[in-house]
Amino acid sequence: MRDPDGLIARAGVRGDPDRDQHFLVDDRVLDRLPTYLEAIDADTSQLLEIGGGTGALTDRLLAAGDEVTVVERDRDLAEFLREEFADEIAAGELTVIEGDALAVDLPDFTASVSNLPYGVSSEIAFRLFPEKKPLVLMFQQEFAERMVAEPGTSEYGRLSVSSQHYADVELVESIPKEAFDPQPAVQSAVVRAVPREPDYTVADEDFFLRFVKAVFTQRRKTVRNAIRNTAHISGLGEPDAVVEAADEELLRKRPDAMAPAEFAALAGLAWDVGEPET
Repeated sequence: MRDPDGLIARAGVRGDPDRDQHFLVDDRVLDRLPTYLEAIDADTSQLLEIGGGTGALTDRLLAAGDEVTVVERDRDLAEFLREEFADEIAAGELTVIEGDALAVDLPDFTASVSNLPYGVSSEIAFRLFPEKKPLVLMFQQEFAERMVAEPGTSEYGRLSVSSQHYADVELVESIPKEAFDPQPAVQSAVVRAVPREPDYTVADEDFFLRFVKAVFTQRRKTVRNAIRNTAHISGLGEPDAVVEAADEELLRKRPDAMAPAEFAALAGLAWDVGEPET
């Protein structure tokens, strides 16, 4: 495997915290990341990496999969990856896409392993989740804990419900700041997401996610008040009709006490009687 510090030296770059550039340089962590796919027997024939940096993780993914596509928005780093991995590109094992992962067309992929830029990690994650492929993604520790949180905990919120709507999510490893160059201000964590169908149905997925977002903006209120106070976010034309039709016991709860299936049932009712915008 290529040495992470050697890659940085050959690239002639320094990480820039202001641009969300924190290069993962701990060999042990880098070596472990692909194994989180192996543990679930995931298809590694077409791996996707978001934010290739200087290629330390890219190198490990090439050893773990048949083909790798890396998306890198920094022009200089993308050019370095093309030079450093010229043989792998020539052999058809690696494709480098220069551009913003939120804007480029993503290729077909069977799984993704990525050290995400923290400033846009949520947006990228929720671009990947609907693809319903196994994901091993690195986030800030606090963000990761919110993704996997259970109802009734202080970390549970919109992010928990939305993530768990798409997949079984598990925090598999915490990563110290010292594993990066330059060191970020916070600890990081790796989340593995295994796609599965939820044990409930939703009439309209976009509305369901918008409804969850709206209600959690008033997480300290009862669900009754949250529905009434957030129609401008959820797009409900008749929030009072939803309140009148909903179960009284559910309306007395706070949002952070509701399981994803309860949100789905309430969102379904809101879709039927609340005259939402479409």
